[in-house]
Amino acid sequence: MLKKLFLSTLIIVLITLTLSMLSVNLVFHQQFSNYLTKTNETTLEQLPTRLSVLYQSKGAWDLASLSEISNSLPVGTSVTLTDPSGKLIATLNNPMEGMMHAQGSMGMSMMSSSSITSWKTMTLTVSGPLGTIATALIRYPASAQILNPQDVLFQSSVFRSLLLAGGLALLFGIILSYFTSRRLVAPLKRLTQAADRIGQGHLDGRVTIQAKDEVGQLATAFNAMVDNLNRQETLRKQFAAAIAHELRTPLTSIKSYIEAFQDDVLPADQENLSSIHEEIDRLVDLSSDLKDLNVAEMGALTLILEPVNLGHLLEKVIHSLHPLIQEKQLALIWNAPAELVTTSGDARLLTRLFYNLVHNAYRYSDIGGQLTVALTQTSDFAEIEIKNTGLGISEDDLPFIFERFYRADKSRTRETGGTGIGLALVQQITDLHHGTISVQSDVGKETEFTVKLPKGLKVAEG
Repeated sequence: MLKKLFLSTLIIVLITLTLSMLSVNLVFHQQFSNYLTKTNETTLEQLPTRLSVLYQSKGAWDLASLSEISNSLPVGTSVTLTDPSGKLIATLNNPMEGMMHAQGSMGMSMMSSSSITSWKTMTLTVSGPLGTIATALIRYPASAQILNPQDVLFQSSVFRSLLLAGGLALLFGIILSYFTSRRLVAPLKRLTQAADRIGQGHLDGRVTIQAKDEVGQLATAFNAMVDNLNRQETLRKQFAAAIAHELRTPLTSIKSYIEAFQDDVLPADQENLSSIHEEIDRLVDLSSDLKDLNVAEMGALTLILEPVNLGHLLEKVIHSLHPLIQEKQLALIWNAPAELVTTSGDARLLTRLFYNLVHNAYRYSDIGGQLTVALTQTSDFAEIEIKNTGLGISEDDLPFIFERFYRADKSRTRETGGTGIGLALVQQITDLHHGTISVQSDVGKETEFTVKLPKGLKVAEG
């Protein structure tokens, strides 16, 4: 990429420099030609004074003196000098052949003469002490030709200076292009190296780029991606440890009961078998959570759409958890609406959603605390609020509670903190129903979850 960027920049420099030099050369030629034309016109305007002085000094028209004046005329100029009666006195011109002979090139003279395509004329009056002594009809090139050896030398020196400046500019452009290309490519190389490390499983790769341009934004996004991968990897490890613990605990309990039965330490009565049954139910619930979350995240969860009476659904959820709520001596407040509140959705999944939220509210409430469930509606949405008094959630944990496997308190067991799957499943079910879920918490006081579900929106399956 460094080579491509350098060559691209160099080509741009070459094209820009070439166009600039051509433009400057063209403008210089035009401006220098205009300068020579104005100089020639100034010289011609002074011609009547010179002729008058010549006539007065000689007392008549002296052809030798007129010949000297003609040699000082601008190249290509022709002057027809007549007396007041119109009689031709002389024709003055500066023959280009004379100048070209001095340069040793006769053919160039003819070629230059034929290159003149437009002419100008002016008529000037030559005055003497007694009035007009002659009239000069002047014909000269509209655009002065750069034929004077001094002018040609000046033009050549300017062109050489222009080439020298262009060469220096090109050299500077090459050096600048090289270092600029290296500076632009260097952070991309560091990003590539960091990406290679990430690909090899080293999640400690970071790039330090202070620029505020697109490369700096890319570096910021890259670092954010690495941070997210690190967090996901940490959550995965925590989840693996949590799952190992969740599986080991009931399996160890079941194994202990069976060994006790085999050794006749415990009788295989209804009470002991019920304990084994509870441990098996715990394993089934865990596998069910994992399966539902995995299916939902893959987008393979099929919704069975039907009109759902949210008030009736919430009452069923509250009723199923009522014994646990009573056991914890919680004050339950159920704000049921007077009117019917329905939505289009999957009753089974919505039941799972609200069961998880109400069960969470029960689990993290203080003994003797308060649990509030409220259902309201607007013209477009049904809104469900589930609030509990208790531990609360810290601001550091709030952004991550809906991520799979996340648990705010890593020391909690399944009885006190679950495996970090429930709220992730809640988020997935809410998204499938095109709804939103938000949470507010005051640590040590209360936590409130708010779910908004569209009422009349058709939900796409899967």
